Amino acid sequence: MKLLSGIPERAEYHMDLVTTPRAIKPGELTRLEFFVHDPWKERPVISFQLVHEKLFHMFIVSQDLQYFVHDHPIFEPDGSFRYDTRFPKPGMYRILGDFYPDGATPQLIAKTVFAAGGISPTPTLARDYGTRNAENLQVEFRTEPAQPIVGMKTQLHFHLSPADGIEKYLGAWGHMLVASDDLEDLVHTHPFIADGGPDIQFNVTFPRVRGYRVWVQFQRQGVVNTAHFDVPVSELK
Repeated sequence: MKLLSGIPERAEYHMDLVTTPRAIKPGELTRLEFFVHDPWKERPVISFQLVHEKLFHMFIVSQDLQYFVHDHPIFEPDGSFRYDTRFPKPGMYRILGDFYPDGATPQLIAKTVFAAGGISPTPTLARDYGTRNAENLQVEFRTEPAQPIVGMKTQLHFHLSPADGIEKYLGAWGHMLVASDDLEDLVHTHPFIADGGPDIQFNVTFPRVRGYRVWVQFQRQGVVNTAHFDVPVSELK
């Protein structure tokens, strides 16, 4: 990512999402097209900065929090981004676009789509810090404080084993998506402390008293490992 002189004024860009077909059916091929416009004159944006080796990071999360995708749509000459997918089940999905327009500031914008056939209830997330066995990594998890408090910084600590062969994935030692149980809060972030070893720390400030699902991705020996944990957040007492 290039360093530019001066700090641009923060402004929220507009992102339109078009699905083809318009009515989404579970299991059928659906094309997602993302169009970005500036916030002043609605001009199409056609130039973007590379962030962690990609122009556009996309996340898809289902309402029941069972379906998770982190991928990168194809950049088209007109400045749009294209991605083909199949939504696996009926219900609501949140789709998060993470991008950096040239001369602006990083943007994180969520859209909602529905696959025909029904709506899932909001899941109840109980605390789940249990060790996960991913593709070729075991991931242990803890937080400081042990009980995260709304509005206060929480350290999320991960220990990876085996400790050998850990590599950067898309230019970072890890990627994290944090989602509230109602999918209103979505945060894409990267490690605060990491050096290629087995211990990695992220920092998160949870904005509401909710249950949150935390997905993390680490790469070892060319394999991307994805694991998730559930974190209940409470008020200060």
